[in-house]
Amino acid sequence: MCKINEYTLINFPICKETIKMSLKNVNKPEKNVAELEILIEKADFDAAVMNVYKRMVGKISIPGFRKGKAPKGIIEKHYGKGVFYEDALNDLLPDALAAAVSDSGVEVVSAPDIEVGDINEEGVSIKVKYFTKPVIELKQYKGLVAEKVIREVSEDEVNQDVDNARKRNARNIEVTDRPAQLEDTVTMDYSGSVDGEKFEGGTAQGHRLKLGSGQFIPGFEEQIVGHSVGDEFDVNVTFPAEYHAEDLKGKVAVFAVKLHKIEYEELPALDDEFAKDVSEFDTLVAYKADVKARIEERNNQAADAQVEDQLMDTLRANMEGDIPACMFENEIDSMARDYEQRMQAQGIDMKMYFKYTGMDEKSFREQFKEHAEKQVKNRLALEKVVQLEGIQVTAEEVEEEYGKIAAAYGLEAAAVKGQISEELLKKDVAIRKAVDWVKAEANITEKPYEALVAEEDAEKTGSPKKAKEEGTREDLEEEKPVKKAVPDKKKTETAAE
Repeated sequence: MCKINEYTLINFPICKETIKMSLKNVNKPEKNVAELEILIEKADFDAAVMNVYKRMVGKISIPGFRKGKAPKGIIEKHYGKGVFYEDALNDLLPDALAAAVSDSGVEVVSAPDIEVGDINEEGVSIKVKYFTKPVIELKQYKGLVAEKVIREVSEDEVNQDVDNARKRNARNIEVTDRPAQLEDTVTMDYSGSVDGEKFEGGTAQGHRLKLGSGQFIPGFEEQIVGHSVGDEFDVNVTFPAEYHAEDLKGKVAVFAVKLHKIEYEELPALDDEFAKDVSEFDTLVAYKADVKARIEERNNQAADAQVEDQLMDTLRANMEGDIPACMFENEIDSMARDYEQRMQAQGIDMKMYFKYTGMDEKSFREQFKEHAEKQVKNRLALEKVVQLEGIQVTAEEVEEEYGKIAAAYGLEAAAVKGQISEELLKKDVAIRKAVDWVKAEANITEKPYEALVAEEDAEKTGSPKKAKEEGTREDLEEEKPVKKAVPDKKKTETAAE
């Protein structure tokens, strides 16, 4: 039960006009389980069998007949009467199951577990089990309490953002009159070996490396410092005990290096010309004011996200209901697929990912478990709010959402409508409106960022004054890039990294 097979979960197209299906019975043998008894009429099944025969006959060889010319009855006599049944059922089941679910009124949350029964003069009897959407109760969803941290933007933060913009617009100046030093970018060839044997990924030509960036294993970059263009030398390092490649963990390696180029970054002058180059503003003062406004907006968005997290934590705690494990597994499946697609977009397949992270399929899925459970519970709780408060979604809101999705992916709205059903989109919009409703009804107090810092510092020093658990100062810091579990494709070819 709860297995995933070739039939998608819920969103079959319903084509009742093309198939005659009778829903004979709906049983609920246990909580959150529905058992549907279906009859596909004989005429439809016979037509499906004939379609399969026409599709397959060209591939079937029967003694005494030219290939593709054997009559249906002869093929059935030779291979068995049911030779076309499986494919015929595969053709019929999507529409039949969709129609049965629609007629039954049950809300299914899993793939079907299908048992094919008798095939006789009446048609095909099928018994299907689904997990169904659980009944959810919310003890409280109005007047929830949350705290919003207000953070003022300091001059140092503005200057840091401006400095980052300068670094992004820096020029690389080639060095010819001195050796390499930290913060320089060098271009080099290298070839690594362990016990005199070269290893996979340990060789590269024309590789660029910023010294001090920490991209390579400890000790490598420091040994480049002091060398000049044209130098050929050895770098001696030891791979860390926790290194991702099992056969290199703790091993002593020697890299033969040839240095081709040394460059340093020249930052642009901090003046009005710089402001014009990197923004729409004519003066440095106006540019900095805009930077400050953007940081304020970023801080406010982070604080709002923390408020939503607090409210959803409370909403989940106030929710009661027996949720089928299938719902969590399906969410993990979705998250794992999305992650795998992102890795593939970077040229990293899952075999490579598992090698570099030391994970297997089980531990890979385990990392999504907590977030998946939260996502499922959040949606169920918010769907209950939609129901209790009668939240409606207008046709205009649906069209607006189609437009947003189309703009985000550079598509026409019509193309998006062909891929996302209006019903599913309405549910998503309703969920977001429920979040807004819960926030509007909540008791949200404001706290200065400095007070949050003082509470956390007091907790660290053992003061009885306890910091709030809803969020920490780190949650409200400027978002920093998350270090990848594995490097990009180019880096994965470099075992020195």
